[in-house]
Amino acid sequence: MSVTPPPESALDGDGPVFLVEPWTVRENELRIDRLPQTESVFALSNGHLGLRGNLDEGEPHGIPGTYLNSFFEQRPLPHAEAAYGNPESSQTVINVTNGKLIRLLVDDEPFDVRYGRLKHHERVLDMRAGTLTRQVEWTSPAGRTVRITSVRMVSLRQRAIAAIRYEVEAVDEPVRIVVQSELVANEELPEQDASDPRGTASLRSPLLCEEHMANGSKVLLLHRTRASNLRMAAGMAHTITGPDPMSVENESSQDVGRTTIATRLEPGEKLCVMKFLAYGWSSQRSRPAVHDQVVAALAAARQTGWEGLLAEQRDYLDEFWRGADVEVEGDAELQQAVRFALFQVLQAGARAERRMIPSKGLSGPGYDGHTFWDAETFVLPVLTYTHPDAAADALAWRHMTLPLACERARQLGLAGAAFPWRTIRGQECSGYWPAGTAAFHLNADIADAVIRYVDATEDTRFEREIGFDLVIQTARLWRGLGHHDVGGVYRIDGVTGPDEYSAVVDNNVYTNLMARRNLQEAARLAMEYPDLAEGLGVDAEEAASWRDAAAAMFIPYDERIGVHPQAENFTNHAPWDFANTAEADYPLLMNFPYFDLYRRQVVKQADLVLALHLCGDAFTAEQKARDFAYYEALTVRDSSLSAQTQAVVAAEVGLLDLAHDYLGETSLVDLHDLYGNTRDGLHIAALAGAWSGLVAGFGGMRAGTGSLRFAPRLPGGISRLVFRLRYRGNRLRVTVTHDSVKYELLEGSGLKLLHHGEPVTLGDTPAELPVPDLAPPQEPVQPAGRAPLARRVAQRGDTRQD
Repeated sequence: MSVTPPPESALDGDGPVFLVEPWTVRENELRIDRLPQTESVFALSNGHLGLRGNLDEGEPHGIPGTYLNSFFEQRPLPHAEAAYGNPESSQTVINVTNGKLIRLLVDDEPFDVRYGRLKHHERVLDMRAGTLTRQVEWTSPAGRTVRITSVRMVSLRQRAIAAIRYEVEAVDEPVRIVVQSELVANEELPEQDASDPRGTASLRSPLLCEEHMANGSKVLLLHRTRASNLRMAAGMAHTITGPDPMSVENESSQDVGRTTIATRLEPGEKLCVMKFLAYGWSSQRSRPAVHDQVVAALAAARQTGWEGLLAEQRDYLDEFWRGADVEVEGDAELQQAVRFALFQVLQAGARAERRMIPSKGLSGPGYDGHTFWDAETFVLPVLTYTHPDAAADALAWRHMTLPLACERARQLGLAGAAFPWRTIRGQECSGYWPAGTAAFHLNADIADAVIRYVDATEDTRFEREIGFDLVIQTARLWRGLGHHDVGGVYRIDGVTGPDEYSAVVDNNVYTNLMARRNLQEAARLAMEYPDLAEGLGVDAEEAASWRDAAAAMFIPYDERIGVHPQAENFTNHAPWDFANTAEADYPLLMNFPYFDLYRRQVVKQADLVLALHLCGDAFTAEQKARDFAYYEALTVRDSSLSAQTQAVVAAEVGLLDLAHDYLGETSLVDLHDLYGNTRDGLHIAALAGAWSGLVAGFGGMRAGTGSLRFAPRLPGGISRLVFRLRYRGNRLRVTVTHDSVKYELLEGSGLKLLHHGEPVTLGDTPAELPVPDLAPPQEPVQPAGRAPLARRVAQRGDTRQD
């Protein structure tokens, strides 16, 4: 996934968009030029339903957006040349019926922030309440002043429901007020940049109306897609309070449903409209069934009421933060950013319930709404230790698509399962096979997420019903992809690792190490669950072949320079000419042909360094330090996925200030729009790196085989770090300062852990231990112009720091 880090000047200019506050993201003036970014930042979602942070009145806007997880349209996927195994179609997320719209007329003048006088405009995303609040004072061109307050939410308890409380107050003169609350399908969308692979395909009027209805209390629109033949419905109902006389009218047509409310307000009087929204979709249920589903959801929401929905939302989030909150002292920007990141990761998966977690969550249309390997590798670790049910649901979705993955493997002439590089429904949607199909490491990433979840939860039912099949079928893939050479070494040739600037290589270290873990776990599970193994046709010979392949796995090492090549022969390639690469030439894939990238030593995103993090037991401390320094000089971070891994490993090898720099980059990717494409949606996996950089980086947390391990150390810019996590029924709090660490068991029967290699048993009494000294290695050198922005600069006030 292609983005490029900004120059330091990217943070200059008109100052911050958002105030730096610990629990909120606040915009205290409307910046119309930043609407596309703020629409993504202010997006609300529950993993099933997502609303972009568009203005209530709908205009002006950057990208209108309302999304249902896995609701897509199918479209042809053209190829320059036909080739066996190329997917023939792709899937694109759809902007479904917009229920956010509430238009206001003040004495016949439409409320529009571009006209009249905007005296006050503030929006606040509250990460404890789970709401977006907007407060406006506006004087119309005719001189009539009103105050408007709206509060928007997407329910984390009632997955089909969103709700808006919209209040209008006359200020100094009587005014006639008309509020038009709408459902609108097939909105006109802005043109997308077809040259940018990070964007999305533009689909015009993708929804066909099957039903529209307006009665005394409800308005409903029901549509289906033209090609994918999915059916969805959106409904709205209102509770209205205000002065009499008041008129309320409902109407509907194929693509518009409208409730119109008219009244007259004296100064100080208010009109309050509670808008309840319900969404549902299905690929199988009938039109009446989808209709009734939405009507029933509306009834439940109205019975709960606005205050009840708010209380449910706060209760849900309170429980989440009890096991997930991270406190950072010394870097106020980072404190806000990590909570924003955790909130958005939660929103992406909380109620996905056997659906995917898209790379943008439900905050925008980027990457066509597809999911990639980064869900399992970067997002699920956060959810596994903070909200494990959501991680289980995401893996259950992979299990549901397993038949398609097995079919794809057979098409490729392989055994087992070959999961798609990018998809919505489970079919491969990547049109470029070297960076897509050949990136088989995705399959081991899925198996690794299973191993991590089961270790963290001891959920043996999940292991039997979901995990077993995923691990076994992915192991079969590796046994078919690799081979023992004449010397008995097991090789996996012709694959693409995480670094997409190297493609179709032999023995990518990350891939081989992850495949080895996959094979070892499959052999273990086959022995532990013989009944399940028999059901999948796994015999003793096949399980033994997995153990043999794992034991003989080839891990290249370049003895000449004392580092691991990213893949076999990588260190023999010519280095990229960084000194003569201009800043405007990044990202490289937009300015240079792939063949030139593939034959050079240049790294798009952490690859070998990701192996140092996720497969750390395979390397000595000295190897980690040498490998990290070598790849720092080659990595250009043309991917938002890279900085978090570099942060974690930099912290492990003792480069704490550098780790802090990388942590700032991954954490602020969207709040500062560092890559210029937050308009298309949030970078959910990069945001997950805010947690990983703090907990796995400065907290030194690693887990596996029933044990938690910590090796905490803080950089100079952070004076205190507190994080909470869940592990095997326990809730743990870790407090780190420069001198000591305190481990506290907040919930659970007891826990054993390692502190810098020393065993600690936690019970009712906290354990407080010293932080041992570590001499930092020599500072590595990054490619010219590609060093991360230093947090110590940001904290002096030279960048956007309030």
